[in-house]
Amino acid sequence: MAKKDTFTVVVGCGRLGAHIAQTLLGSGGGVLVIDETRDSFRKLGATFDGILLCGDATDTATLDEAGIGSASALIAVTGDDNINIMVAQMAKALYNVPRVIARLYNPERSIINEKLGIGTISPVLLSTKEIESALNIDEVPV
Repeated sequence: MAKKDTFTVVVGCGRLGAHIAQTLLGSGGGVLVIDETRDSFRKLGATFDGILLCGDATDTATLDEAGIGSASALIAVTGDDNINIMVAQMAKALYNVPRVIARLYNPERSIINEKLGIGTISPVLLSTKEIESALNIDEVPV
C-alpha cells in the first residue's frame, strides 16, 4: 500500500469516482478504487495504474483487504446515499480514517455525517448555489 499521507480509497467507480481517482493519481497520490461491478473499472481507462478492488465496501472483509486502516482519506461516491453513509461511518468509526467524504443526493441526510465529522458533498446543494449565482451574475429574468 502507499504511504499513509498519500493513500486514498475511492468507493464507487461511476463517472465521478473514476474522475476523482484519475485526478488523485495524477496528483501523485496512491489510489485504491472499490466497486461491486468489475465492468465499472473500464471508466478508468487502460492507463490507470492505481489499485482496483472488486467487492462490497460495506463489508469489513473488503475494507480490510483494501488496507483502509492505512488510508489517509476515503471518498464514498456510489449512486446510493445509504451505502455512502454506511461506508463513510465505518471508515471514520472503525478504521479511524482521518479524512472522510461522502456524496449524498439528499441534502437533508448530511446532518448525520456532520455530527460524525464526515464531510458531505451534495450535488443538489452545489447545483442550487451555482444556479443562484448564475442568475444573479447574468441578471437573467425569472
